Amino acid sequence: MKLVVRHIPPTNSGQMREAIRMMAREFNRECMTGAKDPGIGRSLSYDPENAIDTWNAYREVLADGDLTVRVFALWRSGDTLKEARELVERIAAFSKPLKSTGDDRLVSGGVKLFADGSGGARTAWVWQDWNMNRTGTDEGNSGYPAIDPILLRDLIMFYHDAGLHMGVHAIGDRAIDWTVAAMTLALIRNPRHGLRHSIIHSNIPTDLAINTMAALQQNFDAGYPESQANFTWWIGDTYAGNFGVKRSQRLNPFRSYRDRGMQWGGGSDFFVTPFPARYGIWSSITRQPLLGVYGYDAFGEEQSVDVKTALRSYTIWAAHQMFMEEKTGSIEVGKYADIAVWDTDPYTAAPEAIKNMECRMTLLEGKVVYLRN
Repeated sequence: MKLVVRHIPPTNSGQMREAIRMMAREFNRECMTGAKDPGIGRSLSYDPENAIDTWNAYREVLADGDLTVRVFALWRSGDTLKEARELVERIAAFSKPLKSTGDDRLVSGGVKLFADGSGGARTAWVWQDWNMNRTGTDEGNSGYPAIDPILLRDLIMFYHDAGLHMGVHAIGDRAIDWTVAAMTLALIRNPRHGLRHSIIHSNIPTDLAINTMAALQQNFDAGYPESQANFTWWIGDTYAGNFGVKRSQRLNPFRSYRDRGMQWGGGSDFFVTPFPARYGIWSSITRQPLLGVYGYDAFGEEQSVDVKTALRSYTIWAAHQMFMEEKTGSIEVGKYADIAVWDTDPYTAAPEAIKNMECRMTLLEGKVVYLRN
């Protein structure tokens, strides 16, 4: 991507602010009031000045009263311990998600790291060679770590010791195993409770990784998958071909999470998939690929969940990963009146109707921020 992105002219601050305003409006049109921005900046590599520009653009839109979604931002980690120390010096003083920012519209939440590549390009780090065309084998290709694994472990321990929440992009089962093991080591060495470290994507975790994440959640309030259910839909045909028959059945193992008493945060990974939450809720239930190149049952039903569980992952559990579950994510006395009004009751509707729900009204703190004509 860098080969292309480096030729795109940089955006100016005015364009960035207008883009944020537009995204906020579009989120509200989809009955959405919160977002986790994982790796702020306009670059695909570590660029603290770029990230500062993005952070300041968010602050300016907030000051103008136009930030009508709650934004929890992660700063992209450097690739060396020296860069990590520089980043902590820049952001540690105001990156305290456990403390309220006043109206909780904009939170500097912590740091984003990368453990591996992608499932679409067969670059994620896996134990067994990637598949091709569902039943073929991409011989000799088991992906690779994004940075030296020992350095990744050291960065995870460094940010944990600094008291910063972190989310680690890990898609392949080997990358997830390594990430979860590093988080466990960090927490055993320094048992700080409540930083809610997350595994972003967590596509095909092993049973060992799932059991370890469950233990981390129970004992340290950490180890939370932040998953994209609509990977099985929007890029599902590519995924079904690359992951193969056996691994596809384990993709997004939500029922295994639920059976172990775990919770996870639902998201879209926009721009990789469309951002409306209704797609993710529907995909959590149906696990259907877009085109059915390898059949519409390529991912099976064993790991599907019911609509109430799917909704939790996009409401109260997502709020938990923004450190706001006591303020939003459910309709209760004393919480912000962040409320979505749909034209459909998802508890009684057929799954396809959930996918096609229309937002009638969105409220943020009791104020109408979207009203359908």
